[in-house]
Amino acid sequence: MTDLSRFPITQKWPPSHPDRLQLYSLPTPNGVKISIMLEEIGLAYEAHRINFDSKDQHSPEFLSLSPNNKIPAILDPDGPEGKPLTLFESGTILLYLADKSGQLLPQSPQAYYQALQWLMFQVGGIGPMFGQVGFFHFFGGKEFEDKRPLQRYLDEARRLLGVLDKQLEDRQWVLGDDYSIADIAIFPWVRNLVERYGAGELVGYDDFLQVKRGLSAFLERPAVQRGLTVPS
Repeated sequence: MTDLSRFPITQKWPPSHPDRLQLYSLPTPNGVKISIMLEEIGLAYEAHRINFDSKDQHSPEFLSLSPNNKIPAILDPDGPEGKPLTLFESGTILLYLADKSGQLLPQSPQAYYQALQWLMFQVGGIGPMFGQVGFFHFFGGKEFEDKRPLQRYLDEARRLLGVLDKQLEDRQWVLGDDYSIADIAIFPWVRNLVERYGAGELVGYDDFLQVKRGLSAFLERPAVQRGLTVPS
């Protein structure tokens, strides 16, 4: 049996199946990227819930795996060269799982870098900007009297939706006919903006017909439906 006892995180969240990839997460937009990816590629994994209410993300055990105290993070007992590998940052984990499985990432150099640029579009644009909409519209920032910060992020969220809508005009998915990690990275954030944050009307979501179509197709996938609930 695989021994993961040298990793401090396993002391706080003991694995029942140490031979499987260990996922430490919550069903947030960044968290479900990884659970959806794992469901899509069919890789066996064990999920552990990092409870923000009890500040699990600041525990020494979790920080030993994710020094930026953010979810998700993974411990793969079967990493490169057969050695355990720990990773944090959802974009990096998506790339790792795509490389490990040989799935959902095109291999030709041209298409590979096209995929990377749309992954970076989510990591550097959609995630931070939609997250700020969430703060100023749904979380603590909604109490601020000055609404200029909210408007700034609403304007930027609308602009980013326009970029995505244009990309999807003549494509089934972000990269074309083939579903990829770009879709897995982007659409959970679109869903969160509209459903969790309730900002659809504020950003004019109904104007972005291709984004709406893409999100609907994304949410119809069985692996997406399973991944959205992990960890339960």
